[in-house]
Amino acid sequence: MTYVRSVAVVLIIMLLLAAGVWTSWESAHHVLLPEGRDHGVLTVAACGEQTCSGRYVPDGGGAPRATVTIERSVAVRTGRGLPVVVKPGADVAIRTGWGGGLHAWLPLGGAMLLAAPLAAGGLRAKRTAWSLAGCGGALVVAIFLVV
Repeated sequence: MTYVRSVAVVLIIMLLLAAGVWTSWESAHHVLLPEGRDHGVLTVAACGEQTCSGRYVPDGGGAPRATVTIERSVAVRTGRGLPVVVKPGADVAIRTGWGGGLHAWLPLGGAMLLAAPLAAGGLRAKRTAWSLAGCGGALVVAIFLVV
């Protein structure tokens, strides 16, 4: 019975971490793999509850876009210019640089924090739990310090 419980906890931990990586990668690959992406500066004009929008000027001297949206966060303020990358085939921008790269990995940090108590309680693996909590906590704290 102990082995069944251990296998079940390991599978749940792996599922949590895989979901964190999968969710993070949806945004992170645009920031980390810049080739073929449209880079520029988004000047935020207005914000709603979920998104902000504004004028986008590409770096390469292409035609500016009147309306590009970005997810609303603490870093997005009206009138502020943000370095962004635009998702291909859409008018949705993702912040680049250290702040954008770290912000994209926020779901993985949360998944690590959620997996830590499971490792401690379900597997009795205190060092692994502290490592998961430390890495996840450091990632979350770094995001809020850089953004």
